[in-house]
Amino acid sequence: MNRFSYTRANEVSQAIEQHRAKGAAAFIAGGTNLVDLWRVNVAHPQVVIDINRLPLKQIEPTAAGGLKIGALVTNSAAAYDPQIAARYPLLSKAILAGASPQIRNVASVGGNLLQRTRCVYFYDAGTRCNKREPGTGCPALEGVNRMHAILGASEHCIAVHPSDMCVALAALDATVHLSGPDGSRVLPFADFHRLPGDTPHIDTNIRDDELITAVELPKQGFAQHHAYIKVRDRASYAFALVSVALGLELDGDVIVNARCALGGVAHKPWRNTDAEASLQGKTLSAETVRNFATDLLRDAQGRRGNAFKVELTARAIERAFLGASQRSFEESGL
Repeated sequence: MNRFSYTRANEVSQAIEQHRAKGAAAFIAGGTNLVDLWRVNVAHPQVVIDINRLPLKQIEPTAAGGLKIGALVTNSAAAYDPQIAARYPLLSKAILAGASPQIRNVASVGGNLLQRTRCVYFYDAGTRCNKREPGTGCPALEGVNRMHAILGASEHCIAVHPSDMCVALAALDATVHLSGPDGSRVLPFADFHRLPGDTPHIDTNIRDDELITAVELPKQGFAQHHAYIKVRDRASYAFALVSVALGLELDGDVIVNARCALGGVAHKPWRNTDAEASLQGKTLSAETVRNFATDLLRDAQGRRGNAFKVELTARAIERAFLGASQRSFEESGL
């Protein structure tokens, strides 16, 4: 039996102080991932701090022209918010592609960022797993790895990050607001999640005693030209084999700006800013898109169970460009 104590915080400072004082504590909002991990004996919090009363449920414009989303805004509230739907439809579509309506109704924005991999070995406490128990090994390297990483992996872990929302946030260049005992700080979204390296048990660059308070979106939302493509085994309530979040700024057929993040292929939402920069000033064409996909996947490494993902990702990128540019296959030559 998992024995634990429960407490509730009403202010951010109170939650941080309770966490500091309690030791092996965990913040809980929707709990849609924490409770799952708890049930299978992967998470072992001794103290649970309920943060649902914190004043972090607002969606507000920023002075810079962007939007600030409180960490306790539910996934459903974010997806259907009129400001987000109109200015950042890429984010809205990504959220609605994830989980189920029931889960989205309780899952929080902050919790979505912190959810952990769904690797079957990580969830099975009876198997070895470097992410769960560092130094024990990674059975997925030669085992069941159909869902696993083709980019940014290491010999210690080839798990992938499961979020749809985070792929869109990566493409939008969001930032994450954090509060802790040492004060507040803002972390670029690109620096929030980590690649496995030789420390796969550390998922993010947030400190144990810090709390996510908000996610901030910049002014540019790619409302006119965007696409979120999710390739999965069934039409709903399934994690991505591959996903693509794409935002384009076009001047006729010329690419002015492009952002592309991949999901289901790495330990974190995957971007290559050099490859994106190479698109600037180029005419949107089948050749341009194929060359971009080649650049983005140049270091991809498939294994016995997931080598198909390399070609699948390239095709998904092409499909995203078609959707974002509002072209047909016949027009594009793809």
